[in-house]
Amino acid sequence: MVKIVLLLIIAYLLGSIPNGIWIGKLFFHVDIRRHGSKNIGATNTLRVLGPVAGTIVMLLDIGKGWLATWLPMQLGIHSWYPLIFGIMAVLGHTFSIFDHFKGGKAVATSAGMLMAYNFGFFLIAAITAFTSVFVTSMMSLGSILGFIIIFLVSLTTSDVALQIVALVLTIFTIYRHRNNIKKIINGTENILPFGLYYWYLQSKKARQQKK
Repeated sequence: MVKIVLLLIIAYLLGSIPNGIWIGKLFFHVDIRRHGSKNIGATNTLRVLGPVAGTIVMLLDIGKGWLATWLPMQLGIHSWYPLIFGIMAVLGHTFSIFDHFKGGKAVATSAGMLMAYNFGFFLIAAITAFTSVFVTSMMSLGSILGFIIIFLVSLTTSDVALQIVALVLTIFTIYRHRNNIKKIINGTENILPFGLYYWYLQSKKARQQKK
């Protein structure tokens, strides 16, 4: 019992590490909470600090969820328990003790949890999200679709714990992206400088400038 409690605390503290804030301040002398969408996650880091910083933050945030879920399994804690530790990391990222109990949307950290628990499911979510982002140039839409697909696929398995956690993460992701959903509907959602929709807009802008 003591080991489980300690690992839960470690999982929360791992999730609480605000990689976007620390990297922004340490290497760029920029507090990303004051720029862009003011979110501490990889997407806002990419917009504010560039693709290198954004990629590093994304990998580190994935790593938090992965380590928090993988470590208990290495210590002999199996069954549904690893997912609970992963959820603690997700909560840590969303309500970070290092950021006045504020945080990001925990998409990358949730993905890391899936990577440790079931790598196949992680690949499905990652491919779905990347495809959606590539087509729409919207990270928010890619994240939402990725978790919806992962939940639907989880229903084809007999892993009840995974189904429950996938449902909780899907609802949580949709809730955390509620403002993004409104912007998508209104056509005002921020887009990434990448993907088919972005290139279409750039091409359209270039054509208009030639007129």
